[in-house]
Amino acid sequence: MEIINGIGGRRRWSLDDKARIVEETLAPGAVVSEVARRHGLTPQQVFGWRRDARRSAEGGDDVGSPRFVPAVVEQASPKPVRKPRKPRRVGRGGEATGVIEMEIGGVTVRVGRGAEAKTVAAVIHALKASP
Repeated sequence: MEIINGIGGRRRWSLDDKARIVEETLAPGAVVSEVARRHGLTPQQVFGWRRDARRSAEGGDDVGSPRFVPAVVEQASPKPVRKPRKPRRVGRGGEATGVIEMEIGGVTVRVGRGAEAKTVAAVIHALKASP
């Protein structure tokens, strides 16, 4: 039997008390119903306080409200100065030898005549995928 003395009605919990009780429920191995019972609460109350704390941590109840995140701006590192390249070799008839030269991620790839398109595509794809 439980005897209740004094004025009945709702108890008022401060935000600090609610936060402390919610924090107890987040400890590893804690059971919400046991924590609630220890403080004379129902588990539903504690779950409601946990939900409210989660919402306030996420930025409020407004689903469509704009949210701000910190932005980190870093100064771009200067690109290394490269020496000018040698002119391309010229074939016997004064024409270019048909070499395609590409630079991908600091790697120079030269594709000569007769290279298969599948092989060239595979090499380019592999270079783009590597860090």
